[in-house]
Amino acid sequence: MGERSMVGSTGSSGSTGRNGFADRAGVNTTERQHQVKDILGRINAAGLESLRLSFADQHGVLRGKTLVVSEAESAMANGCTMTSSLLAKDTSHKTVFAMWEKGGGLGLSQMEGAGDFIMLPDPTTFQILPWATKTCWMLCDIYFCDGSPVPFSTRQLLRDASDELAARNMQLVCGLEVEFHVFKLDDAKLSPADAGGIGRPATPHEVSLLAHGYQYLTEQRADEIEPVAEMLRQTCAALNLPLRSMETEFGPSQFEFTFQPTDALTAADNMMLFRSAVKQVCQRNGLHATFMSKPQVENTFASGWHLHQSLVDTRSGENLFAPDNTGQALSQTGLHFVGGLLKHARDGVIFACPTINAYKRFEPFTLAPDRIVWARDNKGAMLRVISDKDDPASRIENRVGEPVANPYLYLMSQIWSGIDGIDKKLDPGLPVETPYKCQAERLPTDLMKAADNLRNSQLFRNRLGDLFVDYYLTIKKAEFDRFMHTVTDWEQREYFEIF
Repeated sequence: MGERSMVGSTGSSGSTGRNGFADRAGVNTTERQHQVKDILGRINAAGLESLRLSFADQHGVLRGKTLVVSEAESAMANGCTMTSSLLAKDTSHKTVFAMWEKGGGLGLSQMEGAGDFIMLPDPTTFQILPWATKTCWMLCDIYFCDGSPVPFSTRQLLRDASDELAARNMQLVCGLEVEFHVFKLDDAKLSPADAGGIGRPATPHEVSLLAHGYQYLTEQRADEIEPVAEMLRQTCAALNLPLRSMETEFGPSQFEFTFQPTDALTAADNMMLFRSAVKQVCQRNGLHATFMSKPQVENTFASGWHLHQSLVDTRSGENLFAPDNTGQALSQTGLHFVGGLLKHARDGVIFACPTINAYKRFEPFTLAPDRIVWARDNKGAMLRVISDKDDPASRIENRVGEPVANPYLYLMSQIWSGIDGIDKKLDPGLPVETPYKCQAERLPTDLMKAADNLRNSQLFRNRLGDLFVDYYLTIKKAEFDRFMHTVTDWEQREYFEIF
């Protein structure tokens, strides 16, 4: 492919966005211009033909458009339009705000009538997708057409929290442990009757297991699922994802992939790309991957997302959680950070566990937490501290999250909670030894209890603003209301015959 066929007009006639939008948004720095030039060269050299542009929506789902690469230069300068109704949907793709009324149901003129917003590609996220023919991909930030940031951009909310840490010469470092299931796809349920509709999701796939029975971390089971693990390892390598290990988890067909520590924004971007890649690659190979915490597949085990985190001094590179003396759990900074995570756990758990399904995982003696406690190297606690004197790997593992959580919101909630703990010098108390028996505050038992806690949270309203908090709660309430008005298998079994 020659240079002429790759490069499109950067003017409005060749644009899928708004002319000169990168300048209007104030991001067209010299550094970005060099990055864009490099990417256009790589697209040309690799003979690529398609460009996918995606943004992470409020649920942590990637949405976007595919362009021909002749539009790449224009998209980098002018962005790409998307309909703002995508920001107003619950997980069933039902629009839950009055988009056709004044202010679009949100008091924002930019949202009226499902008007456009702009995706602007972040050139640092460029990837050539190993599973799609001659296709590249970039993650985008989102703006209204006047150049102002969209207040519902979860990626920007994490960036804002990270900037607050940077102003204090600190950076959150995150390592990811992600559990998920991969099943054989027996019946994709593609008949028209199975398609569902708006507010009524399609009939679930019929699946079967990759492996038989529970064999936690046995080599036999690891070898049995190795072809799938290797396929996903190769995918991660091609995407430059910092994969550390591939493990056979507790239940049949369950995997755990772990990743090397990075800064918070990179970790969240990596999580988005990893989940999307796993689902797409598996689908193309007759498999179904799901990050749902407790799938309704008989004899499977719940999945979690364990978030390892520490603070480093950006000037010295010192781990600010490492204890000074043998026998200490953490430094004073680390203990105050733990104090903040504990204090705001009930208010912020909805960001780590945003689905109705997630709260069914909080059961005692299941390697999942059920109450708000911390402990030293105890996997039953919500916060597990792994540390040693002067150990640069000293860290906190938060075991509360579900794998489907929007990573930007999950990590953002940790930063603001931890900062509050540091500022107020919050004392976390003594670590517990019996996390499932101790007298401690319980985690919320359902999504609406978690939503009520966020509704009354002064911390998150101060840090995120009432607009975002109320927006997010409206979406979650819409999901919960649909659930409460749906007759379940449990109800049918419980009442249909006996009454």
